[in-house]
Amino acid sequence: MEIKAVIFDVGGVIQESPLAFLKEFEARNDLPDGFFAGLVGNYAARPDGAWQRLERGEILLDELCRIFDSEIANLGYSVSTAAMMLEMADYVVIRPRMLEAVRRIRAHGLRTAALTNNWLMEGKDLEREALMDRFDAFIESCRTGFRKPDPRIYELTCEALEVLPGEAAFLDDIGANLKTAARLGMLTIKVEDPDEALRELGEAIGIELVDRPPAADSGPGKEAHE
Repeated sequence: MEIKAVIFDVGGVIQESPLAFLKEFEARNDLPDGFFAGLVGNYAARPDGAWQRLERGEILLDELCRIFDSEIANLGYSVSTAAMMLEMADYVVIRPRMLEAVRRIRAHGLRTAALTNNWLMEGKDLEREALMDRFDAFIESCRTGFRKPDPRIYELTCEALEVLPGEAAFLDDIGANLKTAARLGMLTIKVEDPDEALRELGEAIGIELVDRPPAADSGPGKEAHE
């Protein structure tokens, strides 16, 4: 099928990866490598786990922080989950080249969506509102009640874009999220190196999304090499 829409994860794709921040935070706070990733994973693996409930909009961030702080204390460590989350919010800045790619895709007539597992924020989230304007659809787990890799949130995204799953490409940095998309028929691209992912996407949809470096000057005083 022809690709008519492109769906982007936010954290790790449109924004810098929170996983990289967690590794740095753990090292700085004398925590074992993978400590927070393991903590999140333990609570995200269970349907009733605190992280799943947070991302489905069933609890707020302050409750998640209380649960995690208690767990951290039980493991013999003393760090603040709330402080960690605030630092992470400052770290996961937007990747301008990703937003430029979204602009080019829309300029060529394809539709775009952001599909993100996130949580409800108290007050006005200005960054979220600014991002929403860049996409045709902005689908959030905390507002739908479903989170990736639940196939229902992918289906909702395709409905919002008015395309079939087989007419969509999906970019994410987490393999489990990509597997569900692939099973539904989407073209999937894992984002490890952002530029490489954009090159792969550009080849699939026929749009140049990564600018080529300028050719080396081979004028007077320079040797030209074939």
